[in-house]
Amino acid sequence: MDISNEMVDKLADLAKLEFTADEKEKLKGDLSKITAFVEKLNELDTTSVEPLIFMTDEVNVLRADEVHHPITKEEALRNAPAKDSDYFRVPKFSSK
Repeated sequence: MDISNEMVDKLADLAKLEFTADEKEKLKGDLSKITAFVEKLNELDTTSVEPLIFMTDEVNVLRADEVHHPITKEEALRNAPAKDSDYFRVPKFSSK
């Protein structure tokens, strides 16, 4: 596949990126290598290969959502650099 400047410009526009002329040339080379690799993969015989739908046969291998050893408010505040009686103290900030 031939990678043109127009294709790079279109991809840059879609990705909301800007490239210098040198970066475009490097990107054209990289895209050419990628498409050559994909075309090389098309040469493989995959007729006896099952399609991969899931990466593993495991289903819902999650731990049980259980609370273990909850810490008290006093324990949570023990190492706080600044605290009130019941709360962490943090510097004031404004979002402008």
